[in-house]
Amino acid sequence: MKKRSILLLCTISTIIFLTYTSFAQDAKPPAAKEVKVKWYSFEEAYKLNKKKQKKMMIDVYTEWCGWCKKMDAETFANPVIAAYMNDHYYCVKLDAERKDTVEIDGVKFVNPNPSVKRSTHQLANEMLRGQMSYPSYAFLNEKGQIITIVPGYQQAPPFECILNYFGEDAYLATKWEDYQTTFKGQLK
Repeated sequence: MKKRSILLLCTISTIIFLTYTSFAQDAKPPAAKEVKVKWYSFEEAYKLNKKKQKKMMIDVYTEWCGWCKKMDAETFANPVIAAYMNDHYYCVKLDAERKDTVEIDGVKFVNPNPSVKRSTHQLANEMLRGQMSYPSYAFLNEKGQIITIVPGYQQAPPFECILNYFGEDAYLATKWEDYQTTFKGQLK
């Protein structure tokens, strides 16, 4: 009788344990709200800025650029980065080799050799001031004037500092060297 009781108790315990672990594996924590960067074309952001002024951050990239893809997959995918960018900037994806014509206030920007591989579009050339490096990020003030250009892949924590430096207008009164040593971001 004692052996049966122990065997029954072990069987029930095993069933409860297996049931509990099965439910625990199936139960997922509630998903955090996924935040993604709201990307605009240059033309869309320019029109939006005429209605409601906001800084612009232009990601100048190419389809063949591995570091550009890494930036999209890691840094721009970070919810802290995406939320800050959406709140403080009109974010633009600008393919440096786009083939079509862009017209802004009557000025046309073209790709002079659209059928040639790796031909640079005039708008990308203008945004990067001829310093073609991918990825690069042009930061524009509310009036559409270039504040600066930041070249190269950036990990999320240093990019958070860069975004805040321009987004909070710290660049107007504080040197970059001083700002980055005192900046306390959400990312480590």
